[in-house]
Amino acid sequence: MKKYRILQIHNFYQIPGGEDVVVRNEKRLLEEHGHQVYTYYRTNKELQERGIFGKLLLPFTAVYSFRTKREVERMIRENGIDIVHVHNTLTMVSPSVFYAAFKCKVPVVQTLHNFRMLCPAGSFFRDNVICEECVARGMGCAIRHKCYRNSTLQTIVSAAILKIHRMLGTYRKVNFICLTEFNRNKLLDSLDTRRRTVDPARVYIKPNFTFAEGIVPSESKVEEEYFLFAGRVEALKGIDIAIRAFEQLPDEMLYVAGSGPMMEEMQEYVKAHNMQNVKFLGYLQKDEMSERFYHAKAVIMTSQCYEAFAMTIAEAYSYGVPVIAGRVGNMDGMVKNGVTGVKFTYNSAEDLAEKVREFNKMDLGVLKENAREFYETRLRPEDNYQKLMEIYEDISK
Repeated sequence: MKKYRILQIHNFYQIPGGEDVVVRNEKRLLEEHGHQVYTYYRTNKELQERGIFGKLLLPFTAVYSFRTKREVERMIRENGIDIVHVHNTLTMVSPSVFYAAFKCKVPVVQTLHNFRMLCPAGSFFRDNVICEECVARGMGCAIRHKCYRNSTLQTIVSAAILKIHRMLGTYRKVNFICLTEFNRNKLLDSLDTRRRTVDPARVYIKPNFTFAEGIVPSESKVEEEYFLFAGRVEALKGIDIAIRAFEQLPDEMLYVAGSGPMMEEMQEYVKAHNMQNVKFLGYLQKDEMSERFYHAKAVIMTSQCYEAFAMTIAEAYSYGVPVIAGRVGNMDGMVKNGVTGVKFTYNSAEDLAEKVREFNKMDLGVLKENAREFYETRLRPEDNYQKLMEIYEDISK
């Protein structure tokens, strides 16, 4: 198998997220298989270092950065790059990275970690509900509602990037990796086929993965049985649904591992309602998180959006932990009801409480075995590597 020289491109957000983990995992995977991976990383923290003039230029450089194009072209030529693999381009990188690859005649592929190709906010989520108004009525809807970071200006920039590069035909020449079949169908079904914004033949499917070696913590005695919510404490992740469900389950313990904008509100709610069965753990380091995953009865997934790929479910399965997840988007496809976990009506705290009761009547040992088997058959690094190589070979023809 050919050993590629890959230029990995990623724009880090100011707040670390799951995309960053995926990028690092993929780099490690490629290097472990003997490929040379060069990186062009930028971060939105650069905005803090810019002067007034630089900040004024941001709406233009986010659409097309001459600096990015120049620097990436140089890296491609100096290192004999075979493939340019893009992850995120917002805001400092910009889609100009594609034109650098085009000019150097090197195949370029982008992994779509969210729905930003269709939604300026990237989430199909507004006012605490799923929203696809931009698909049906145009991106002016996003600007009107200030969908990206509740900012009119930032939403205009995000929408302009999509609008301009659709008009230029930029995306038509780019290969894309969707994380699931649901995402691929959503991408292709949502775009105007007459405009041929993207080429369906260039849209591949490859899920994320997680490394599982060395993750089994010590068999220390667990103080109490618990369910685990692992994620940002925010409306998008449905933390309020989880809390209100466990308000109806006073004999069941919920650990909340994570931080976010609703932390104080949820802590006050728990205190006001005298709930003794919810513990807020805050943000945990990897080893601490492993310990919590490993000893959980099940992981609770209450996301109120489609979830481009539920990495928390993949991590849970790697530990052999079943999942109780909402029946929506990609979570619906990643949980086998009664086999690897249980599914509930995603926006109903009452149904979640009922499904936890049903879960407690099931054979936990069998559920754990099934969860681990799901990981072994679908989410292992080695299987993911083979899929990635098939994509690289195809786009290199």
